[in-house]
Amino acid sequence: MKLAFFNDYQLGVITEDGIIDINDAISGVSYHTPQELIRMVIEDFDNLCPKIEDTVENGTPITSDSFSFKAPVPRPGQLVCLAGNYIEPDSPSRGEFNAFLKSPTGIINTTDTVELPEADVTVFHFEPELAIVIGKTAKHLTEENALDCVFGYTQFIDVSARGLPGGFFLGKSWHTFAPMGPALVTADEVADANALGVQLWINDGLQHDFSTNSMARFIPELLAEVTNVVTLEPGDVVSTGTHHEALTAIGNGDTVRLSVEGFGPELAVSVHDPLKRTTWRG
Repeated sequence: MKLAFFNDYQLGVITEDGIIDINDAISGVSYHTPQELIRMVIEDFDNLCPKIEDTVENGTPITSDSFSFKAPVPRPGQLVCLAGNYIEPDSPSRGEFNAFLKSPTGIINTTDTVELPEADVTVFHFEPELAIVIGKTAKHLTEENALDCVFGYTQFIDVSARGLPGGFFLGKSWHTFAPMGPALVTADEVADANALGVQLWINDGLQHDFSTNSMARFIPELLAEVTNVVTLEPGDVVSTGTHHEALTAIGNGDTVRLSVEGFGPELAVSVHDPLKRTTWRG
């Protein structure tokens, strides 16, 4: 099932013909914010699923020209990102495990604009990633039970500003630096999350084309590593890193599109730089 927020954070299911509003199926859920809604749906999904499936089977799809997507997990309590985590020609060994917290207030929707800050940046990179959405409280997971805590997956771009002091904070957590979505794909639809193609286009030119089977640490292991340090809660997001080999400069006026195999609509954003810098081009 591909869950998605649309319009004014109505929750729906994406189908081949459009999106179906599932408000009637979740009418008993009490919530105050969109994040609280998706968290409660995640926590009670086993009970809600039959009603949702019935609504989808009998509902009328809304066509794509009649709605706009929102991020499927708009304000997770924690947004954990893996640093690196891919075997690459320049990094043929696994290296040490490394991760960081990225500000969830940077999350934006597909078709939104990434605003590049007026800081003294060397270069901006857009890192295409597969992100995990947590389904139950997870602490000290093992590789054997880690996937039991995965509710689903979504597409994610880890926008990065290089050359600034302050490590990951100044490099990763600017406003709009976390495009996400549009679909939250439930885990039952993903046979093997470490066998998915990931592609990213810049201005319609294919830039990245790699598989998640190139991860240095597959999802069960990386979740065990993360939860050895922090407790993850339902609705938290863990992004699994990127293959750095094809990273290239991004600047004003660019459009960037990400597609993870089988995840439905692409994640697409535009880029605005108020300074219109070009020094890193080429």
